Amino acid sequence: MTDQLTQAERDADLAPLLAKGWTMVDGRDAIHKKFSFVNFVEAFGFMTKVALYAEKWNHHPEWSNVYKTVEVTLTTHDAGGLSALDVKLGAKIDTLAGG
Repeated sequence: MTDQLTQAERDADLAPLLAKGWTMVDGRDAIHKKFSFVNFVEAFGFMTKVALYAEKWNHHPEWSNVYKTVEVTLTTHDAGGLSALDVKLGAKIDTLAGG
């Protein structure tokens, strides 16, 4: 089972994600970010790339897609909140989105 981030890990590991536009979700131990693309095909392509890593790492995002916008929320349900898996996937998502 994956453990929740400690306070020290939160301070060190979440800071780079928060600096890149991820935000804490009100009422949950989760982070969220909205991505906008040129069109639906690019948004769907981004989701496909993320899906490959999510499946490989067995850590899947909560997300939605409307036309060219993809919203992503990360939390580790088994841990009851944010874990190192969320940090890892969030960083990869930013890279795949070109950020």
